[in-house]
Amino acid sequence: MSSVKRTSHAVYDLKYHTVWVPKYRKMILRGDLAKRLREVFGEIAERYEFEIDTMEVKKDHVHLFLKAPPRYSPVGVVQIIKSISAKVVFKEFPEVKEQLWGGRVLE
Repeated sequence: MSSVKRTSHAVYDLKYHTVWVPKYRKMILRGDLAKRLREVFGEIAERYEFEIDTMEVKKDHVHLFLKAPPRYSPVGVVQIIKSISAKVVFKEFPEVKEQLWGGRVLE
């Protein structure tokens, strides 16, 4: 089975390997937070037509290997995933703000 994708104007096989680390590499990605983060990444992938090949959520970092259409630049893919996942995490797990920034909201 070929992993090459086609659109009306492109033939592509773009794969990105990203690693995210929480501020100060704090070990906060566990339990319900880790489970929710996996769900959020899946929801984002579905919405933006990304295809997650491999995802590992460790206590202090996340590995994500995914395929994306060429309409998104590598930095665009990262911005989409980081911004949406951060909003969800800070909204649903407000204690994370305190663990990372002592309760200050940095915008």
